[in-house]
Amino acid sequence: MKVLCAALSIVLLSFSISATAADYPAPKQGDWIAKDFKFHTGEVMPELKLHYTTVGEPSGQPVLVLHGTGGSGTGMLGPSFGGELFGPGQPLDAAKYYIILPDSIGHGKSSKPSDGMKTSFPKYNYDDMVEAQYRLVTEGLGVKHLRLVIGNSMGGMHTWLWGEKYPNAMDALIPMASQPTEMASRNWMMRRIMLDTIRNDPDYNGGNYTSQPRMMKYAVTAYGIASIGGTLAYQQQAPTAAKADKMVDDRLATPITADANDFVYQWESSRDYNAGEKLEAIEASLLLINSADDERNPPETGITDAAMKRVKNGKLYLIPASTETRGHGTTGNAKFYAEQVRQLLQTAPQRTM
Repeated sequence: MKVLCAALSIVLLSFSISATAADYPAPKQGDWIAKDFKFHTGEVMPELKLHYTTVGEPSGQPVLVLHGTGGSGTGMLGPSFGGELFGPGQPLDAAKYYIILPDSIGHGKSSKPSDGMKTSFPKYNYDDMVEAQYRLVTEGLGVKHLRLVIGNSMGGMHTWLWGEKYPNAMDALIPMASQPTEMASRNWMMRRIMLDTIRNDPDYNGGNYTSQPRMMKYAVTAYGIASIGGTLAYQQQAPTAAKADKMVDDRLATPITADANDFVYQWESSRDYNAGEKLEAIEASLLLINSADDERNPPETGITDAAMKRVKNGKLYLIPASTETRGHGTTGNAKFYAEQVRQLLQTAPQRTM
């Protein structure tokens, strides 16, 4: 069953909150408290709640799965992702692997501004989010070494940081729908416009709103159409003005249930992302999976190719654009790359701490 969006990435990637008729074992959920968590700003939270979901048993080989902006761990359980990877005989068969799906800081059921702190919540960034994930995995779940870290979009950028910050913590890395280079160009410009639109809505009131800002749905829709969906797919779906209008109307009519402060924090957290400075530190086998029609990470700039030359055990799999792909949203559907995941896990050496 598909759910209406809680945030932009869930709307546009169409991840299901729960898998229907999934063949893999029933997911389990839990919470862990990170004590005295220090953010990059110097602020300290005495108790930072980190929610997580697991599939499979702790005796299996650990795999960390990282979600995109506005999503959650459970958002990766649907038919298009978990249904293609976690079942019997599939690349991340939960009978063999222990799959860990955390809710990043500010997302899902982990600590976030809407819990009560509003704009007093620490201004977290991707480094903070990755450190929290690491503490959850190692301290909370007692996992000392991961077979694989795989992430999509924001989770892909987190995967790059995992490889640099904790180079001995995993055997393999699969960042998807991402670049290791600085957040910039159209990707940041569109994010900036979206965030400024929300903040400048009088309803937002400096984050002290009594109802969700009315301009939020227009900002989210504009960013989504501009930066995800696929050029060929849009041409096929909306070849006339009437059909294009219908798509816009349908998106504007879809309820936005995300809290505005949570949303602003989630997208703002990417501002200082730049995994391009320490690529040589990556030791694990790395497979970058991108789509040729990714609007946020366009391959024609050449910056990804240049960065990959600095990754000693890295290679790129670029999904060809077609009417079946969805631009930045393509990697939300694992059918496009399940075999490449399988091949990496068959060939990546087992490493130890």
